[in-house]
Amino acid sequence: MKTRTISPVEKRTVSLPTEQAEYIDSLVASGGYASASEVVRAGLQALQERDAAIERWLRDEVTPVYDAMQADPERGRQADQVGACLRARHDERLKGGRGA
Repeated sequence: MKTRTISPVEKRTVSLPTEQAEYIDSLVASGGYASASEVVRAGLQALQERDAAIERWLRDEVTPVYDAMQADPERGRQADQVGACLRARHDERLKGGRGA
């Protein structure tokens, strides 16, 4: 059985719009969460996971492409060129051509 380390708890007071407060209350009332604090913790964890995923994407995918473009700007295409290529590819797929 895996044991979970419990971090010290800090109390905070927050103000929420009525709709958000009612949403929290409905989640607790439905039995999905034991308390409003649990709902807020789950929301913050989701935000942390999303932020970490964005950081990974920027680091692992965006930065290498940016660096490659800086090293060889000739690789780049103008937006209108990309748009024309995508339109042509889409038209070809609609006609039942190759790539469908």
